[in-house]
Amino acid sequence: MKRISILVLVLCASFVSVAWSQQPAGKGSADWTEFHRLDMVRVNPYEHVLNVHNAGKLVVKWKFKTGRSVFASPAVVNGVVFVGSEDDNVYALNGSTGAKLWSYATDSWVRSSPAVANGVVYVGSDDDSVYALNGSTGAKLWSYATGNQVWSSPTVVDGVVYVGSDNVYALDASTGALLWSCPTGSYVYSSPAVANGVVYFGTNDGYLYALNASTGAELWRVFVSFVFSSPAVVDGVVYIGSYSQDNGYVYAFNAETGAKLWEFTTPSGSIVFSSPAVANGVVYIGGGGDLYALNSRTGTKLWSRGVRSDAVSSPAVANGVVYTGGGFREFAFNAATGAQLWTHYDQDTQWSSAAVVNGIVYVGGGDNVYAFGLK
Repeated sequence: MKRISILVLVLCASFVSVAWSQQPAGKGSADWTEFHRLDMVRVNPYEHVLNVHNAGKLVVKWKFKTGRSVFASPAVVNGVVFVGSEDDNVYALNGSTGAKLWSYATDSWVRSSPAVANGVVYVGSDDDSVYALNGSTGAKLWSYATGNQVWSSPTVVDGVVYVGSDNVYALDASTGALLWSCPTGSYVYSSPAVANGVVYFGTNDGYLYALNASTGAELWRVFVSFVFSSPAVVDGVVYIGSYSQDNGYVYAFNAETGAKLWEFTTPSGSIVFSSPAVANGVVYIGGGGDLYALNSRTGTKLWSRGVRSDAVSSPAVANGVVYTGGGFREFAFNAATGAQLWTHYDQDTQWSSAAVVNGIVYVGGGDNVYAFGLK
């Protein structure tokens, strides 16, 4: 496949009859539109089916087998599940049955998690490109070549796609035209969070950045050690995980100034790959082999639970339940107490992070995409 830096097409979708609409998921929608879901936090406040009383009864509703591991996390919009795989493909699956609606083959692994806006699926690939695909057919609308592989998951705000690679890029969502890029001098695994006109992200060389979303101008940056985690921005505070050679860390910073509010250190030798979920005054994040619940104002540990091996999956919170992966398992915990409600064993490390929509938990495990629900 020939890489095209900027390919401008008219976005005229001819949709097939699946549960789909060109309208974006709104603030009141239960959809999980991108890695951060909405408003830069991995929380679904509109989930009313699953709760602490029935999450222990989750069973496999369906699973879809891909050709290689599913590192990416799914987006779920209007009953369709969008997810990438290390078999180079982006998939659209029927959310009720798991039936494949379409797939699009890139030139390398797809470890970036899709973002969906206005009927378009935006996703990065290890072939050094960002793609925009017709959400109904999978047809490519445009692609943009970055300077390196794209693990970062796109964030789409007000017609702009923000994504990390060798730099952080702002692309016109309709055309793929480059609006601005910010050279950071290091690789960007972190998925950008955008709040109040500011883009927040972490870098491989250990900095958390805040940029003007319109121009890319740097507003501030602070050193936090190596960052794989994506930030969450809630009530004027930026939460992010990081790690050094010796320890893992969770930080809270003033979103406007970059002033550090608190720091939590995980046990010696542990690392924090996970991205935080923030709900009801609590920060949930994985570090080492544990899931932590921290007071969002002080960083004080409220509880922690072992999830086996490195906690590489990022938590998702919905209706009093925290879903996360660790080792070879997916877990559900009581968000208030940390009591384990449910677990499911898989044959590969849980990198994929869950999306919880209308009583179904969608997540990648090994070379499968799973849908867990009630009988």
